[in-house]
Amino acid sequence: MSARLAAWAYLSQVAPGPCAALVDLVAAVGPEEAARAVREAELPEVLRTRTQARRHIDSADRDLDLIERIGGRLLTPDDEDWPSWKLLAFDGLDPRREREAAPPLALWVLGERPLTELTERAVAVVGTRAASGYGEHVTGQFVDDLAGRGWTVVSGAAYGIDGVAHRAALAAGGPTVAVLACGVDRAYPAGHARLLREIAVEGAVVSEYSPGTTPARHRFLARNRLVAALADAVLVVEAGARSGARNTAAWASRLGRPVLAVPGPVTSASSVGCHRMIREGEALLASRAADVVEVAGPAGVGGEEGGPVRPLDGLSAKAALVYEALPASGSMGVRELSESAGVPIDSVRGALPVLELAGLVGSDGTGWFRRG
Repeated sequence: MSARLAAWAYLSQVAPGPCAALVDLVAAVGPEEAARAVREAELPEVLRTRTQARRHIDSADRDLDLIERIGGRLLTPDDEDWPSWKLLAFDGLDPRREREAAPPLALWVLGERPLTELTERAVAVVGTRAASGYGEHVTGQFVDDLAGRGWTVVSGAAYGIDGVAHRAALAAGGPTVAVLACGVDRAYPAGHARLLREIAVEGAVVSEYSPGTTPARHRFLARNRLVAALADAVLVVEAGARSGARNTAAWASRLGRPVLAVPGPVTSASSVGCHRMIREGEALLASRAADVVEVAGPAGVGGEEGGPVRPLDGLSAKAALVYEALPASGSMGVRELSESAGVPIDSVRGALPVLELAGLVGSDGTGWFRRG
């Protein structure tokens, strides 16, 4: 066990969950020097406060031994398998405005398949825990088709739609990734212990929380951002008026990921959230897997076979608005883009890296401009 990996493990448990200041410190000085600074409290006030309660706890050796025994690993930005392209979207967010708006420091992973491979083409499928028979049926249909097209299904391993999505992916012979709000050594919910073992064999079970960490409400909300970040699009099958699935969808929008929602019966309380997202323009209507593939695929790849290829195919509605707000010549700043596109500034910041990766925009000292 290297001292560098032990430093990563120590830092992972000293400030559980998203911590932009710690991520920045490690990027600046490396994990070993960052670990020393945390232990000795030689830190800026904001980071000293965040790490004060746990800096004396060093369970790195124990955690690394445990993860190895159960067939997992600690994945860090040092590794080639680190999903850096997917996590790049966090660069467009401002963690000063919201604590969770930060990438994970490291990821604890169960499963042997490379995470970059699993998430290269991935769709998050989420929804209510109180799934109806209709919701379960529709989820199975969507996932079966997505898996058949070679897409990985990402979800949160909860009861309801999440569990149905994971099971349908496995039944179709496709990979699936479960993102947990606790340590990967804990089966949560307990009723999904067997399912989580199967997911680890065919895909991956992932958490930013070190082994032994218990579930908590704020960890589920933080977990939702990773479900969205590791996917190319988020599909909400059923969601109540107040739903964690809508929280995942909100993160997807901020990260520049397309959001789709499946309509349900107008009398169904389980579909109220989906109907609201569609009505208010927060999500595109999805009635088949091809609708998801059309917006989740790379720019320039349309969903209709034989259809024309357009530069904006595959972009979310907000990303397309941001692109179209850019002038034909010259550049524009983020705030001006927000006003011109009528899109919240956080969504603009999330969309620009996606547009840049698609080769549609570039930036210089004065702002952002169209390419080509």
